[in-house]
Amino acid sequence: MTYLNKPLQIGNLTLFNRLIMPPMATSKGQEDGKISKAVLEYYNEKSKGGDISLIIIEHSFINQQGKASNQQLSVAEDSVVEGLSELADIVHNNGSKVVMQINHAGSAAKNEVTGLEVVGPSAIFNPRLGSVPIELNDVGIKHIIKSFKDAAVRVKAAGFDGVEIHSAHGYLLNQFFSPLTNKRQDQYGGDVHNRIRIHLEIIKEVREAVGEDFLILLRLGASDYMEGGTTIEDSKIAVKEFEKAGVAILDISGGFNGFTVPGFVGKAYFESLTEAIKEVVSIPVILTGGITEVQVAEELLMEGKADLIGVGRSIYNDSTWAKKAIESFR
Repeated sequence: MTYLNKPLQIGNLTLFNRLIMPPMATSKGQEDGKISKAVLEYYNEKSKGGDISLIIIEHSFINQQGKASNQQLSVAEDSVVEGLSELADIVHNNGSKVVMQINHAGSAAKNEVTGLEVVGPSAIFNPRLGSVPIELNDVGIKHIIKSFKDAAVRVKAAGFDGVEIHSAHGYLLNQFFSPLTNKRQDQYGGDVHNRIRIHLEIIKEVREAVGEDFLILLRLGASDYMEGGTTIEDSKIAVKEFEKAGVAILDISGGFNGFTVPGFVGKAYFESLTEAIKEVVSIPVILTGGITEVQVAEELLMEGKADLIGVGRSIYNDSTWAKKAIESFR
């Protein structure tokens, strides 16, 4: 058996291979964020054939203030559950497990999209997405924690296998994690443990609300690749705390550098990050970014760089990529 075709047991969930489809924004939702026919057709096409063990649905906003863009999917109110349930059923019927990524854009939000004030951990310019927010107070932070919890409850009610908390790519939780944008002087700022306090409070609230049998994933921008930003050493501290708090899978990506690493030469953009993180945790780690060839995916697994491989753009561009990749190893 090849590494790519090897099953993986995570709690009560079995993934039949190591190939996942990572979250990629489609802007196919309805204006209010509800599931559209176009969304259902897109994920039906991507999951058809059942060659991808896990599909992580694109980031969805937990409340109106956290909405990142027009036609982004919503998990912000109970009325979206019916459409989300249709989506979960389609992916399940095609043979894959499915998780929903939930997010708050923070200073990456825009007033013209949300109609509301832009907020963040500190009144600091967002180096990736270009906005200076109003600093959140304790009431605002508690409201966001509750919004994450409520969103996770809706995702579970819709029949998904889990939820992924988004803390990468310059969005709100990444803004708390990064010293570039977190200059707070209270319990949510300072050292790494304080900068991930909001993450741990969200994980705790979500876990208590959804129970033990519902997977919690966390996507972490494990390095900003910028002077004064987060480093892999910060992330090694953080992921150990996330594992203790109940995160079942870590999905590793970039921070304020986004999806790629400038000047990178190698197999996969973030392989050095996942390799380092695997040394300090026992839960599965997803590696995504720049992986376009099945042989490279197999080598990364064989070398112990990750437990699961996310292939984004190749699957986005060719819905038969996974089928051809898996068949090449049978």
